[in-house]
Amino acid sequence: MANHMLARLAVGVANPSLSKLRACVSIARIDHWTKNVFIVPGVIIPITLVRIPLGSTLFGVLGAGFLSVGLIASSNYTINELLDAPFDRFHPVKKFRPIPQGLVSAPVAYAQWLLLMIAGMMLATVVSRAFVLTMAALWIMGCVYNLAPLRTKDLPYLDVLSESVNNPLRMLAGWYMVSTLVPPISLLVSYWMVGCYFMGLKRFSELRELGTEAATYRRSFRFYTERSLLVSVMFYAAAAMLFFGAFIIRYRPSSWWTFHGFPTPLRRLCPCTSRSRARETV
Repeated sequence: MANHMLARLAVGVANPSLSKLRACVSIARIDHWTKNVFIVPGVIIPITLVRIPLGSTLFGVLGAGFLSVGLIASSNYTINELLDAPFDRFHPVKKFRPIPQGLVSAPVAYAQWLLLMIAGMMLATVVSRAFVLTMAALWIMGCVYNLAPLRTKDLPYLDVLSESVNNPLRMLAGWYMVSTLVPPISLLVSYWMVGCYFMGLKRFSELRELGTEAATYRRSFRFYTERSLLVSVMFYAAAAMLFFGAFIIRYRPSSWWTFHGFPTPLRRLCPCTSRSRARETV
């Protein structure tokens, strides 16, 4: 591991331009695009409800949509890395990020932030108007979370709530890639609370790891205690189940997965429906 880091350092010294390019890519956090998996339920549910035919056109729209979400998310990650740099210097691990290390200048980071947003919004226009508005909301929430004077990242509980709202926004993004229907509010709120649950656990873990130095790294830790975070996590879990239960009762999603309501391409991939159909014909 040490030899690998030394080798990378040697490459950076020998080719500073390549090192800076890698740093710019790093602060975009493309590896975090895996979070776009939260888009998938937003795609599957309306396809199942409306029986939208699967074809090359739909897959093209989905490709543009997923890439648009990734670019907007990377724009938010870039501004997050830039504005968190003064605090990351106090973190035992994050102090090695590119901006605290001086590998990316502020003007370059601001330019990348805006260019990624513009590229993402241009791609969003390929999908639908509702999708464009969803992408605008996703980017604006990144600004609310990171930029003064709001910077909800520094406010207890609002930090968790405002960052986790990206969960239902990702579901909305998937929904509006394939449908113009209004999604169930109960499902969106449940999705939001699931995000809050995991984010609350992340805050709890950070507080335990950093101890008395936590407030130096993140201002909201001045107000948190382990007990208050655990109580909030329990609330988020209960709220997620409550709203998901309301969604189940109201929409009865089990009926979507019956043989007749299941989209043909997906039905072939699900052996349980084939067995169900076989029993029906006996």
